[in-house]
Amino acid sequence: MNIFHEIYSTYFRIASEILKLPNITEKDINKIIETYGFRNSMLFLPQKFLLQNDGSDWGLLKRSSDGKLVKVIKNKPIEILTEIQKRWLKSKLDNPKIKLFIENDTLVSLKKRLEDVTPFYSSEHFRYTDQFSDGDDFSDELYQENFRKILKAVKSHEILEITFFSGNGKKISGKYIPLKIQYSAKNDRFRLFCFSLKDGELFHSGVINIGRVEQVRNTSEHYEKNISTDDYFRKRKCKEPVTVCISDERNATERFFMEFAPYEKNTLSNSDDGKCIVKIWYDYQEETELLIRLLSFGPVIEILEPPEFRRQAKERITRQYDLLNKNRRQ
Repeated sequence: MNIFHEIYSTYFRIASEILKLPNITEKDINKIIETYGFRNSMLFLPQKFLLQNDGSDWGLLKRSSDGKLVKVIKNKPIEILTEIQKRWLKSKLDNPKIKLFIENDTLVSLKKRLEDVTPFYSSEHFRYTDQFSDGDDFSDELYQENFRKILKAVKSHEILEITFFSGNGKKISGKYIPLKIQYSAKNDRFRLFCFSLKDGELFHSGVINIGRVEQVRNTSEHYEKNISTDDYFRKRKCKEPVTVCISDERNATERFFMEFAPYEKNTLSNSDDGKCIVKIWYDYQEETELLIRLLSFGPVIEILEPPEFRRQAKERITRQYDLLNKNRRQ
């Protein structure tokens, strides 16, 4: 009996998700259909899985002696990739960061299975502007090992012993609770948001650049108390947001919102002159990075407040102006 016209259809996916469940209930069937189906799927699709007296169901489930729904198949449904998915995956395997998330044996196996697939693009097709050239070395084996340990600890809430170098070269060691890994496209680096521990209790929130990590050691210990990441970032938020005015020149507004998409913002548009007022909240330890990113927009952005932030911007622009004129005189 041919149930589905094509293996990539919506109904094929719904049936696959249902047959993956170890225990199946009518409630599970309805939930999966609501999640993956069309708007009118609930009108007729549940009856295709539940046994019907007239035999109009698809015959994928049956009733056990105790009345429970069980699968008629022994193995899980096969998962088939489309040609588009294969080409996308082949492209992703060309990214040096992929080694941070999968083991080398798995990577080699995937590349071999996709050797006849044409990727959508390669890393050589991309040119990054306004990005520092001294980013993390994602090909370094120690970096990859440290990253994987940290990533696993973020998911399992394991306490880690981390040894790293601070920005001024000081060697620091201690116990930390990893909360979140963040990638900075500007710096081409990964950093870890974490809490340090002292006498088994939360001591200080901080950020560790993974590229400066020398060693990561598992402790097999877990912090039992609940930690809210929202509270963590709320405590690190600046006391006063930076307010900027964006002129609608050279597509500046669109470029600004793409650049600062990860930031918490409050926007007020001024339809009379086409300008846009935006308030930006940021991590207080990333103030310098935010300032540099704002200044990279040049005259299409004006920093309005706070006064101290505006003063820092003025000082940097003045130094750049003096340096430029000095070079011209020479």
